[in-house]
Amino acid sequence: MLGVIDETSLGMGRSFIVRQANIIGALMMREMATRYGRRGIGFLWVVGEPLLFCVGVILIWTFIRSHSAHGVNVAAFAMSGYMCLILLRHSISFSLNAVSANLGLLYHRALGPLHFYLARAVLEFAGATAAFLLVYLLLLLFQQVTVPHDYILLYGGWALMWFMATGTGFVFSGLAMRSDVMERIVPLLSYSLIPLSGVFFMIDWLPVAVRETYLLVPFPNAIEMVRAGVFGGQVTTHFRTGYAISCALALMLAGLLLIKNAEGYVDVD
Repeated sequence: MLGVIDETSLGMGRSFIVRQANIIGALMMREMATRYGRRGIGFLWVVGEPLLFCVGVILIWTFIRSHSAHGVNVAAFAMSGYMCLILLRHSISFSLNAVSANLGLLYHRALGPLHFYLARAVLEFAGATAAFLLVYLLLLLFQQVTVPHDYILLYGGWALMWFMATGTGFVFSGLAMRSDVMERIVPLLSYSLIPLSGVFFMIDWLPVAVRETYLLVPFPNAIEMVRAGVFGGQVTTHFRTGYAISCALALMLAGLLLIKNAEGYVDVD
């Protein structure tokens, strides 16, 4: 009897997961169609937009700085930092109007605000990851970067950055759903994260007395992991993996709770 109940529960769990995955996949397709249109390159803008931004920044940095600084190739350094910044800022900015842009869909009982947030979060991760891969291959072709020295650190840091960025976006979105004033403040807060992210420098370049304090900000830890994976022993990196994971989980939990508790503020009329 218990075996039958367990099999039934397992089947129901699988059915629920498949149904939610189908819903999020459909919302992602709809998001790409409404955001980028069906003409021209259409869906490719998911990758093309962050790709063009990153390539532009790399070219600017290459022209205004020497070929290498602090023993690090400028193009590779810009790529490793700016792609993380794109992931952070896009994850936050595209979360803010996730519900307002899809209010009409809330009439479907199977859909809730969390579906819209998850669809946009996964879409941003997929687009930014594909753009990161293309930029990396391009720099590899021009011998501006070598193959990653540590794939685990590279993948882990990138995934951790996305998880923290998504959690931060959820927190800001949950607060913005409660207040119009907060909705206007959030873009300013996201800009303030740029100097705190550690994108434009490495922790080792900071004074020794400042490093430990600066690492209390979670984002530089993930970026340092990415750079450790890319450059290996060429650079000295500083990061606290356990602390960064704990912050990422706390941000995600707080964001999910804020979004869930803010559903009463959503007006579908």
